[in-house]
Amino acid sequence: MFNTILIATDLAKASERVLDSVRGLIPLGAQTAILVHALGIKHLEQMPHGMAYFIEPYLKKQKERLEAEGFQAAAELALGSVVEEVNRIADERQASLIVVGSHGATLARELFLGGTALNIVSHAIRPVLVIRLKTAETGGEAHFEAMCEDFREHVLYCTDFSDPAEQAFPYVERLVACGTKRVTLLHVQDRTRIEKYLSDRLPEFNEIDRRRLQLLQQRLEQRGATEVRIEIPYGLPGQEIIRLAREEDYHLIVLGTRGRGFFAEAFLGSVSLQVVRSSPAPVLLVPPPKMNDGSK
Repeated sequence: MFNTILIATDLAKASERVLDSVRGLIPLGAQTAILVHALGIKHLEQMPHGMAYFIEPYLKKQKERLEAEGFQAAAELALGSVVEEVNRIADERQASLIVVGSHGATLARELFLGGTALNIVSHAIRPVLVIRLKTAETGGEAHFEAMCEDFREHVLYCTDFSDPAEQAFPYVERLVACGTKRVTLLHVQDRTRIEKYLSDRLPEFNEIDRRRLQLLQQRLEQRGATEVRIEIPYGLPGQEIIRLAREEDYHLIVLGTRGRGFFAEAFLGSVSLQVVRSSPAPVLLVPPPKMNDGSK
């Protein structure tokens, strides 16, 4: 499913915890892991003296950690911006997945600051796994902890029956083929579209959409899923997804995205953005096929 993964690393302590989680991708077929650290400069002569000498040992250490987990690992120190270099290397190496870690407080600020995690998510040409880290404190010192290390246990698939959502569903099928038994299929009846003129037709919409979800349920059960649940709440999609994610113990949320328009939608309340910012579980974002052309 995910043969080659690319991990964006900033060499901070949070990145160490991301490495703790990527071992959970091995049961999903991950064999090769490429660490990428981008310096954000245009020319080699702009690099501060001694920077490479300082950074390379950290990259080497992270590479060795991945190798100890069983990955064929490589590390690349790139000059350009994180977004440009991550996409370039992902394309050159035919990466199946881009992995980025972030924690809630950072993501909240990044909405306005254009931070690394959201920039990667909003411009990625391959599927992106956002691994959520939680902040803990031991002996008065703050540190990060990975919130999930097995992505197969319980999967939440969110669909509005659009093309992007349908294009993400094959990833759920592959997860089931890799051992996932529990899947929740979620469609939110969007209150903003129904409330004013169509509220009397809500039972009709629920019945139609339940049948559509049941077809997906059958596909998953045929592939080996043993516990597939259907949820059709009424409300605001982003809020309902987050509510359910907080009430249940999901190990992965799968969403389709509309591609490069993602960041532009940030100020318009993109559902994907809301979920990435607030979900307590890891989120797999699948871009359209013309952007998602990874073959390995």
